[in-house]
Amino acid sequence: MGGEVGAIESTRIGDGLVGLNLRVRLLDAAPELPASVVIKLPSIDETSRATGIALRNYEREVKFYLQVADTVDIRVPECHLGEWDESTGDFVLVLEDMAPAEQGDQVIGCSVERAEVAVEELALLHAPRWDDPALHDIDWLGRRTSTEDVAGVAALWAMFHGPFLETYARHLSTEQIDLSKMFGPRILDWMSGREGPLAITHGDYRLDNLLFATPAGGPPVTAVDWQTPGHGPPVADLAYFLGAGLLPDQRAVSERSLLDRYAVALAARSVDVDSSWLWTQYCRESFGGVVMAVVASQIVGESARSESMFAAMATRHLQHALDTGAIDLI
Repeated sequence: MGGEVGAIESTRIGDGLVGLNLRVRLLDAAPELPASVVIKLPSIDETSRATGIALRNYEREVKFYLQVADTVDIRVPECHLGEWDESTGDFVLVLEDMAPAEQGDQVIGCSVERAEVAVEELALLHAPRWDDPALHDIDWLGRRTSTEDVAGVAALWAMFHGPFLETYARHLSTEQIDLSKMFGPRILDWMSGREGPLAITHGDYRLDNLLFATPAGGPPVTAVDWQTPGHGPPVADLAYFLGAGLLPDQRAVSERSLLDRYAVALAARSVDVDSSWLWTQYCRESFGGVVMAVVASQIVGESARSESMFAAMATRHLQHALDTGAIDLI
């Protein structure tokens, strides 16, 4: 940190399904140092820790902050330190504390006004490296384009869809359950049929991973939890956020205006997109959140909060796909 730290105290932040997040107050630090920082560590839950290592979440988050964050314009915490140990999979990140900004709540959802801020900020992630060929050279970015990757996701769906329904069917309507069963045999076609430009993607751009300004201060919105950065379809982030960030009735009446807002923010950074193409890709990518809810719910540690969160995600993403007729686009 470039100065004496002295005494500290730490408190846990959030649920940390894949990692452990701590706010560390520097009680006796040199005046040039911040009053507090956030430290990210591997999860203390063995299942979640094993998942974080196996899926390269810990590695990717450290490398995002060290190698990519400065090349995009989205607001992220300043990184004071990032280290990842290849032999053990352990990592540590020491990040800017964004307090008094407050975390969004995936279970409750958000207002259209907050969604507008989040959508405009998302364009600041995608636009700077929109269709950048140099991204192909960053080998640690997540990709879902190779035959092997597509087959891997399909295998995970086949493995986890049944257990997922055992827990979450009681939260779902008959139409939503039927759609999930209909989607399974088409997942290969859905993934291999993606088209259009690629960009840096967040991969988990949702309310729990966004910090919003409060009356006490903070940037309008800050994106955190960069454990799944990818080189993929940018509209996937947009559909994922809107599909579950807003309650279905809110989303249905505001999604087209929010897509327009995203397009305008891209255009301000010299990226022009066709509105018809954007809408089609947005509808098609509504299944991305369905895949996340089914697979992720089965590979992280269980808690009452996690079940509520995945139930909210599953119901809203499936309703999103139903409302947009996404199955007909595969």
